Amino acid sequence: MAERAPSRGLALVLAATFLTLALGWALRAPCLGSWADGRQYNRLCYSDVAALYGSVDRDRGLSEDRFPYVDGENEYPVLTGLTMWVTALPANSYPSFFNWTALLLAGAALATAAMLHRLSGPRALLFALAPTLAVYAFVNWDLLAVALATAATLAYLRHRDTGAGVLLGLGAAAKVYPALLVIPFLLGRLREGNRAAGARLAGWALGTWAVVNLPFALLGFERWAEFFRFNSARPADWDSLWYIASRQLGFVWDPAVVNALSGTAFLAIAAALWISAGRRLAPTDVWRFGFPVLVVFLLTSKVYSPQYGLWLLPWFALVLPDLRLFVAFQLADVAVFVTRFQFFARLEGIGEGLPQWTFELAVLARAVILIACVLLWKRRVTGSGEPQEEPALAGVA
Repeated sequence: MAERAPSRGLALVLAATFLTLALGWALRAPCLGSWADGRQYNRLCYSDVAALYGSVDRDRGLSEDRFPYVDGENEYPVLTGLTMWVTALPANSYPSFFNWTALLLAGAALATAAMLHRLSGPRALLFALAPTLAVYAFVNWDLLAVALATAATLAYLRHRDTGAGVLLGLGAAAKVYPALLVIPFLLGRLREGNRAAGARLAGWALGTWAVVNLPFALLGFERWAEFFRFNSARPADWDSLWYIASRQLGFVWDPAVVNALSGTAFLAIAAALWISAGRRLAPTDVWRFGFPVLVVFLLTSKVYSPQYGLWLLPWFALVLPDLRLFVAFQLADVAVFVTRFQFFARLEGIGEGLPQWTFELAVLARAVILIACVLLWKRRVTGSGEPQEEPALAGVA
């Protein structure tokens, strides 16, 4: 009987995840037909996955089975580009491409839910039932990186530092954010006095990223480097605090300036949080510093694409299972999605939509809630608030 309870709990978490993903697919379903009537904004079913198949703004060649970075262009990191290519192989239309991609991303979400259940027990339901998961699961390819980052966290907590490094390297080859987790994981091993393990983790992360990227850099450097050129030159995005500030102040940031300012702000705030709170964590708990690192990165970055909220879902289950703040974040995150695309409908004249200020208000509300999350994390670490709950690590060691 003792062995059956965890399996029932896992089944519940996986069932909840499946139902949330099914709702996410249903939300996208209206966009699997023609977009000529502006339904992608008016019916809130937009997805990059559907939009990029056969798009003419860039010669990705997904509909022609072109190998990414060699025969076709791609502005995404290599592992994401390869994933797009793999799911394009059996596809014969953009609805077919979307469905194959959704199948792969659903697998990543279910794997993430299973790992979170192993790490935190029933708190995995914060991921499984999150509206953010329903709304953003199939908007882009972020769930691939989320699964790899969660697997790396599990490996780290099991003291499998080589595996953790490899998984972080693969995650960084899919999206940049898993590379940020090298910071708390390395600091944790150093605080434990295990420099060799820290060096091994960081070395394998860097080496894995290089192994994935190097062949493409050698075979077609210009196409491979497009990801770096594109993100360096892109202006502050709609969802960023930098864009709202520039609009309110009446000027446009030069990309080089906002790159420097956002990078400096991230490093300064993260360092301040480490000095004021992170250093007080027990050596075995330093990995928890990953939560504020990710939040600070999102708030200081010039790009906060709406689906980036998926990055934080596992960390609410693992580090900050505060139901009030979690619900507040979910409401704000969904509000950003609704107001963003309703504003786009108004902007492009394909619907009545909503004015821009509603979208910016939702972005600001989300930022305030995330700041509150970091402040609560800090209070708990410094002992001035409720103590942090320990993750249920049964079976991890």
